[in-house]
Amino acid sequence: MFQGASAITLDAKGRMSIPAKHRDALSIQCEGRLTLTKHPDGCLLMYPRPVWEAKRDQIAAWPMSARGWQRILLGNASDVEMDSAGRILVAPELRDAVGLGRDVVLSGMLTHFEIWDPVKRAENEQATIDVGMPDTLSDFSF
Repeated sequence: MFQGASAITLDAKGRMSIPAKHRDALSIQCEGRLTLTKHPDGCLLMYPRPVWEAKRDQIAAWPMSARGWQRILLGNASDVEMDSAGRILVAPELRDAVGLGRDVVLSGMLTHFEIWDPVKRAENEQATIDVGMPDTLSDFSF
């Protein structure tokens, strides 16, 4: 399970170092094979390849009325592999699509990760807080 946020700096080639706390688990779970794709909230999703393959099959089975969402998720998917230094290359098309610069935040979401521009992530979190807790979480307490 992946959780927590890590501030990361992309190098000049667009490579991102996977934090050590996740590197070993990803090496075991998927031999460092990952898939990146766009998320409609303005971040990238990063899946261990076996998790992505199951998700990809679900998305591919969606009806034609969801074709646009298939294009966003499947049409932007990019397979990557961790190198011996634990880095992955984030394609320029994906970086540009979600506005990633040199600084990014990698957020663990249990089965996968989100990769955010730090400013966009903070704005997204503030917008979520401003809306308030949805009714479906009314029984939840901290």
